[in-house]
Amino acid sequence: MANMGSRKHLKRYKAPKTWPIHIKEETWTTKTAPGTHAIEDSIPLVMVLREILGLAENVREAKIILNNGDVLVDGTPRKDHRFPVGFMDVISIPKINKHYRLLQDYKGRLILHEIDEKDANFKLVAIDNKTTIKGGKTQLNLHDGRNVITEDDYNTNDVLLLNIPEQKVSDSIKFEEGALALITGGKHIGELGKIDSINVTRSSKSNTVLVETDEGSFLTLTRYVFVIGTDKPVISLLGEN
Repeated sequence: MANMGSRKHLKRYKAPKTWPIHIKEETWTTKTAPGTHAIEDSIPLVMVLREILGLAENVREAKIILNNGDVLVDGTPRKDHRFPVGFMDVISIPKINKHYRLLQDYKGRLILHEIDEKDANFKLVAIDNKTTIKGGKTQLNLHDGRNVITEDDYNTNDVLLLNIPEQKVSDSIKFEEGALALITGGKHIGELGKIDSINVTRSSKSNTVLVETDEGSFLTLTRYVFVIGTDKPVISLLGEN
């Protein structure tokens, strides 16, 4: 059991705070497999089916559902019960006509937000980094671990709208003053605000952003700011009908 715990299982009290589970119910929980999202930024697909949606009572039942190809992540069937799903991923279960986008609540926990079929046709991905490759093209490194090669001009922290499952860029949102943004870390995690100013430092200190909300303004790290629109969000959010 010790070896199994180190490979595929995780003690619940050691689980990331992003996981929506109760640490006192059982000793062990399933560990995410290596993949697109880091363990602290994702939850295993079995947790979605068992703990969150209640479509399976145990791992065996969850595996049957997945092996049938009944669960799509970003438009692609995923059969590994440990497959990591994270922020902005789209989970669809066509047999019951249900679609969800993973968002964060005010405690930073990953939450399934139900969306309609039209909204399930795209996902948002932030550009973490970009590099120039052979032929003068640009490779974009995205927040969900994937890479996109493009000839278009995008900047780090811009957000792309990807059609799924084709994974083609259909639009983009500039990381700039006036853009609407979700805060993904720090004391203001889960809050929605408008970028007032972007502060770029010339030292080793992190760049910051001044964000305005209905309750006031606050300063946060640039890496915590995920733009989701200009005049209004391009996705529905938690608490909306």
